[in-house]
Amino acid sequence: MRLVIARCRVDYSGRLTVRLASAVRLLMVKADGCVAVHSDGGAYKPLNWMSAPNTLVEAADRWTVTNPRGESLTVFLEEVLLDTTHPLGDDPGLTKDGVEAHLQELLAARTTVLGEGLRLVRREYPTDIGPVDLLCRAPDGAAVAVEVKRRADIDGVEQLSRYLDRLNRDPLLRPVRGVLAAQAVRPQARVLAEDRGIYCVEVDYDELRGADLAELRLF
Repeated sequence: MRLVIARCRVDYSGRLTVRLASAVRLLMVKADGCVAVHSDGGAYKPLNWMSAPNTLVEAADRWTVTNPRGESLTVFLEEVLLDTTHPLGDDPGLTKDGVEAHLQELLAARTTVLGEGLRLVRREYPTDIGPVDLLCRAPDGAAVAVEVKRRADIDGVEQLSRYLDRLNRDPLLRPVRGVLAAQAVRPQARVLAEDRGIYCVEVDYDELRGADLAELRLF
């Protein structure tokens, strides 16, 4: 991971136009190509970012980041205070809690909850950046990647977007559709998902559990 602290201005052009005035900020470049601009506040959320895949071109006074969707992020460097790189190595990924893991199991047994006629191909379908929770097939034969969350936020949309990018590189699978399944989907996540062609489904965990228990009863 590369970390740069610099006084800079930032222009974003894409779904809308955003400009950040001159200030000292943290620029973060991850190994997958993601570029994020942070201030010294606002918790974990960056002021602006460009998710992979994208292209970063560096000049003496600016960075220009572009992606295949036609978006661009330009960072005008006025003064660089720190520029350092630290390899983080392979990340083992998140471990799902009991509810989320069980929710994945329940949805794998009832994929029609996620879409009419959907059938399961495999749970934990592997990609080179981690496994997607469910890989399914739609009635028309199209592949469908499903990411399961308890509460779906923007990070969940970004995660599924990365999986879809990898899966769509496989000629035996593409085009692959995306479904984000959760007990609740945050409004911002829904907007971003719809912008990227990802379908959101809210599911009732207790209802799924109830159906699961009912099938085990003899009377």
